[in-house]
Amino acid sequence: MKQTYFTPDTINQKAIEMIQEVGLLRKRTDIVFSPERSALLVLDMQAYFLDSASHAFIPSASAIVPGLQALIETYSNRDLPIIFTRHQNTPQDAGQMAAWWRELMLPDHPSGGVIPELDTSKGLLLSKCQYDAFYNTGLEAYLRSRDVLQVIISGVMTHLCCETTARSAFMRGFEVFFLVDGTATYNERFHIASLLNLSHGFATLALVEEVLKACHD
Repeated sequence: MKQTYFTPDTINQKAIEMIQEVGLLRKRTDIVFSPERSALLVLDMQAYFLDSASHAFIPSASAIVPGLQALIETYSNRDLPIIFTRHQNTPQDAGQMAAWWRELMLPDHPSGGVIPELDTSKGLLLSKCQYDAFYNTGLEAYLRSRDVLQVIISGVMTHLCCETTARSAFMRGFEVFFLVDGTATYNERFHIASLLNLSHGFATLALVEEVLKACHD
């Protein structure tokens, strides 16, 4: 079920191939990315998912870290909003996640922190208890307070928290940009499935390099 489909050496070319596979759906929308109207969402980049000793390890996740570092630095330098999420549960708020997964991510879980390679001091660190980063959190209120109209979705897992949050952002009226090479999950099939679904009706697919270029133009 798990597969290393992104590596540091292959991620750029692989992401381009994925966009080609998705095809014209990527160009179906005429929404134009506007950095000054946007916020960067970095979802659940916790050791729980990036430590190879963890049962929840995502083999391709480490390959997206350099791109996320570059985006975080760029957004920070431009004083644009960055939101880091940290997934954690209690028996009281886990809901159906308790039935679906091997264990709860309790607040004191030893691998529950965001990896140190990503500097959370440059943004807002937000805890969430479900796939959807908007569910029972202050995310929407924070974005509204910063006059954000567009969100960039990055992090893990592509087909769970990233896709769910992208759909939720769409339903709240935000223009959604989904990073092909800034998200990762257990295998390529899950990743491609999310890209197909989202590009059909919820989000504009984007590459990290495209977002960085737009921010620097």
